Amino acid sequence: MRALVVSDIHGNAAALRAVLGVPHDLVLCLGDIVGYGPYPGACVEIIREQATLCVQGNHDRAFGAGVPPGASARFQGLAAATTPIANAQLSDEDRRYLRELPRWGFIRLAGRQFMAVHATPRDPLYEYLGPDRDAWIERARTMSTDVLLVGHTHLQFRIDAGDRVIVNPGSLGQPKDGDPRAAYAVIDDGNVTLHRIAYDVEATVQALLASPVPAAAGTALAALLRTGRVAAMDAHVDTAPVPAVGAP
Repeated sequence: MRALVVSDIHGNAAALRAVLGVPHDLVLCLGDIVGYGPYPGACVEIIREQATLCVQGNHDRAFGAGVPPGASARFQGLAAATTPIANAQLSDEDRRYLRELPRWGFIRLAGRQFMAVHATPRDPLYEYLGPDRDAWIERARTMSTDVLLVGHTHLQFRIDAGDRVIVNPGSLGQPKDGDPRAAYAVIDDGNVTLHRIAYDVEATVQALLASPVPAAAGTALAALLRTGRVAAMDAHVDTAPVPAVGAP
């Protein structure tokens, strides 16, 4: 049984389709299907059809429940600027799906128990915890599962914490670690490996720039997509507070 693990798709349908072209038996999604990208509606449709397990991310909750996404200051303005894209594409049924996604998920593969959550088990939607081994060992101390699958940070990493493993597949649709290729993980015979795959970044960029997004926000997000570096977009970021994004 070969499973793809994807996270932080953020409306990037080109990247999602590229990863789903990798041979697999099932798909696990760690949330944030929507937000920022040009095709949130298509991405929700694909995940609804193909994911065996999907947990809720902070942007999924935002559009499903009509609340702010809890983005960091430098991304608040971008979240607000790209809200019209999702408002135009997401149906009531899409919003219901996003709203009802679980905060945690569990699956057993090849005799190993996996737990899936968007951020951390302590705070499944919002806590930002990167590849800090000591902090993750502390979080994993009370885990009853063999492997913890997390997303949210857009940083790809694997941490071995004694007899437990913490894996972040990275962001499929909006990497922030300096590598713009789509990031994902593969579970094969219970073992987890990290991977990247090239996709048509310019197709996503041009779709975003052609969308009803202010020019500065589109330019900032285009720079991030092309480079995988947050610093590349900083000159264009509007840090104005973001309103609730769940309704038109």
